[in-house]
Amino acid sequence: MTDANAIQFTVPGIERADAGRIVDLLQHQLNDYNGLHLTLKHVHWNVVGPNFIAVHKMLDPQIDAVRAMTDEVAERIATLGGSPNGTPGVLAEPGDRSNYSLGRANTQAHLEAVDLLYREVIGRARAVADALEKLDVVTQDLLVQHLHQLELFHWFVRAHLEDASGQLATDD
Repeated sequence: MTDANAIQFTVPGIERADAGRIVDLLQHQLNDYNGLHLTLKHVHWNVVGPNFIAVHKMLDPQIDAVRAMTDEVAERIATLGGSPNGTPGVLAEPGDRSNYSLGRANTQAHLEAVDLLYREVIGRARAVADALEKLDVVTQDLLVQHLHQLELFHWFVRAHLEDASGQLATDD
């Protein structure tokens, strides 16, 4: 947790204690985004089997967009007077992020795992966006924009897992 005294400055209209709370929320989001784009790249490298090229090519724009989200969150932390931490040690710490266990695997297995990963990341991002409603609508708006993209990417993944009746392979 960020010590409010560690925040020496913040944006006009936000108290330092509130900035500290926002920075804490954003650091978790930064960790999630870093983990997500690294995991998506891992899948990109390790996916095999039917529909390989479609999944392989689908992931690159998602990876690039999530990297951009990571940068936006880190810059928002700095704007609020915090110090974003994107070091590998932070990502390796136990916490609220999932560990992706698949290595080389077929498209179906990876897409099912990515579906579940997106569900987790989007759920946590929505919780952070809800918490930001009373703290800082500017930061909340940033996360809402990210959620729009993440939900679209999730839909792309889920479309590969859906049958003609609308049933998802990951529903059970």
